[in-house]
Amino acid sequence: MAAASNPVELGASWGPARPEPPPTRFHRVHGANIRVDPSGTRATRVESFAHGVCFSREPLVPGQVFLVEIEEKELGWCGHLRLGLTALDPASLAAVPEFSLPDLVNLGHTWVFAITRHHNRVPRNGQPEAEAEAAAPRRPPGLLVEPYLCIEQFRIPRDRLVGRSRPGLYSHLLDQLYELNVLPPTARRSRLGVLFCPHPDGTADMHIVINGEDMGPSARGLPAAQPLYAVVDVFASTKSVRLVQLEYGLPSLQTLCRLVIQRNVVHRLAIDGLHLPKGLKDFCKYE
Repeated sequence: MAAASNPVELGASWGPARPEPPPTRFHRVHGANIRVDPSGTRATRVESFAHGVCFSREPLVPGQVFLVEIEEKELGWCGHLRLGLTALDPASLAAVPEFSLPDLVNLGHTWVFAITRHHNRVPRNGQPEAEAEAAAPRRPPGLLVEPYLCIEQFRIPRDRLVGRSRPGLYSHLLDQLYELNVLPPTARRSRLGVLFCPHPDGTADMHIVINGEDMGPSARGLPAAQPLYAVVDVFASTKSVRLVQLEYGLPSLQTLCRLVIQRNVVHRLAIDGLHLPKGLKDFCKYE
């Protein structure tokens, strides 16, 4: 699959002229301590704190978000998940490096960052640092206020970009913390994504998204014409992640029903009392 494609205009939806990307999966090539489930959507580090590097099975297309949710944490280690892109074909690696930073990056054509909230914003050439800071993204609005996240020329529904708590009496309060992105970025059930946005000069910017908030360009000058694979390093205190699939075009009827239901209940436990099919209830509670 070629990584380069004609970008959509800002505010435009994905549609027949620009079909939605295929579902994301983890590559069969990964670190020695990683186990990927049969569906290819969950990666778990089974021992130690390293050898946890994973890749996307296919190169990303422009504007496609490779989105993971942190499922399990492990006490006793320092450091968190790392995320980025590589122009290296995972199948061509003689061995998967022990660490994404610095080992994989040192192989070249790789851009990976440890997940933090602010350090990975880079200004354009010649842009004053103060001006870049002023242009940096701010706290995201509520999902009902602005349901789409606009990153350069792409518009992405924010609904599934945002982490959600496990169903419980305080879900409605915890979910607001994820939506406002005030929890630590590597908290359990946070959702972290990476994508690239191409430019007419053949280069691309890499963006990292934390719970529906664009952290700004974390790397510039990526080769947009080359296939770019996502890199996820399940490192140290992050033990297990799962892939979250996104809807890029118009939301499905199932998603619209979920949004209406969630808007009209106090907390997700109340969904059990509704006269709805079990499958729809589970979708409203857990997805």
